[in-house]
Amino acid sequence: MRIEADFVVVGAGSAGCVLADRLSEDGSRVVLLEAGPRDLHPMIHIPAGIRHLLHNPRVNWNFATDPEPGTRERRIHWPRGRVLGGSSSINGMLYVRGDESDFDTWAQKGCRGWSFDEVLPYFKKAESFAGGDEQFRGRNGPLTVENYRTILPLTHHFVKAAQEAGFDYNPDLNGATRAGVGYSQMTRGGRFRASTAQTYLARARKRPNLRVETNAIATGLDFEGKRCTGVRFKQQGIDHVVAAAREVIVSGGSINSPHLLQISGIGPARHLQSIGVPVVHDSAGVGSNLSDHYVVRISHRIHGLESINGLARGFKLAREVAKWVTTGRGALTFGVTSAQLFCFSREGLIAPDIQLLFTPASYDMNNFGQLDKAAGATVAVCPVRPQSRGTIMARSADPNESPAIKPNYLSARDDLRVLNEGIRHTRKIFAAPSLARYSNGEILPGAGVADEAGIEEFARTQGTTIYHPVGTCQMGEGMAAVVDSRLRVHGIEGLRVVDASIMPSVTTGNTNAPTIMIGEKAAAMILDDAKSSSL
Repeated sequence: MRIEADFVVVGAGSAGCVLADRLSEDGSRVVLLEAGPRDLHPMIHIPAGIRHLLHNPRVNWNFATDPEPGTRERRIHWPRGRVLGGSSSINGMLYVRGDESDFDTWAQKGCRGWSFDEVLPYFKKAESFAGGDEQFRGRNGPLTVENYRTILPLTHHFVKAAQEAGFDYNPDLNGATRAGVGYSQMTRGGRFRASTAQTYLARARKRPNLRVETNAIATGLDFEGKRCTGVRFKQQGIDHVVAAAREVIVSGGSINSPHLLQISGIGPARHLQSIGVPVVHDSAGVGSNLSDHYVVRISHRIHGLESINGLARGFKLAREVAKWVTTGRGALTFGVTSAQLFCFSREGLIAPDIQLLFTPASYDMNNFGQLDKAAGATVAVCPVRPQSRGTIMARSADPNESPAIKPNYLSARDDLRVLNEGIRHTRKIFAAPSLARYSNGEILPGAGVADEAGIEEFARTQGTTIYHPVGTCQMGEGMAAVVDSRLRVHGIEGLRVVDASIMPSVTTGNTNAPTIMIGEKAAAMILDDAKSSSL
């Protein structure tokens, strides 16, 4: 079957659903391809259902890193959404924009139009948030952002303890400044998750000029010379082609986007030749510059206060289910992190380089999705500006074979220094009066892990991803850049990449909100370019 469209969007994730909505608004014919199914799994829509999605093959690619010496030859699980909404349908729902300096640094590196002042209108255009300063917050966007509806006292004690430890209170972590401790905000509409599928795509699907194909696995891009003309995909074992009159937009995310480019002939020529892929365009940066947030978790056993551990089983769980059904409140509305602290590893920095993410729960150290039976509290210590860089490279020409994921975690020694400082800050907070009175002591890694050598070994053996891979089709100029400032693939006409893979460096904090902003800004540029070309 051959399908005709003006725009073809490959991937219905955080950015892809935004594109499908915005590009179809003006009447353009848009085809949206998604490798996974519709977002019908009930645990997608219940915020606390995330634990049931982290390894679920029905909605999750379930990638894994290659074993690497820096993380003691472990394969680290990388969940990515394989469903309408992409990772916005299976993530922890945290809404974190990043710091102003993230985007100003992009602009200084040659990404014209991507300074904070230039991207802020698209953050505001995307969101609908009832609080905060209107200078920074949007009121009427498709994406509903809310504060936690129910906050356990344990979270309040963390926020107070952080202030006792010397950190300022920040009333809006997405407002004028990032530094300080504050309460988390979520992409949630009432009692339900607000994924891009349930916000942007839900309204767009009412338009006859948008066609959504699920369970459609992209197998390659088509070219006429140096112009991309369409996408090949397989659906229920049958091969199809969708032709793009204007553009193909790859929005598969930081793993699938470079992989699709590579198996289609765009990438490092020597590598493509080594796996038997004919070279369409030699682009050295495709699959390089991989950056991710790597964390360690500090946990304490808690007494005298309720934690999620006790609410997740037995009679209390039944009570929370009833509360969610009748009032839309309670533990089932929780994401993974109820409060956060952005802080500094040293003096003289222009922006925080550490994010501490607090959860009123403790987990099995060998299975993050499995709660302990006893009450606990956990802080994930995250260096938010890591220097380590890795790669994602196709293993063969087979579109069904997962690429080699080599994040090269902790290869930059400074990442270990920042991690060490984050652990020190965390222990200082747990020692503050508001938390110390409820703690039975540190259970992970334990008080005995205190010197630099012990902390490094703990980080290398127990650290893991917090699910923020970016950078593998980076934006900019020069040999390493894959796309230009308007996200057009260098050297190829009619082809763009629009997702987290275009970030030159990872943002300060969680990446879903910046990826949605990228979708908004890209849609505006694409429509502007289309109008200019038709004049």
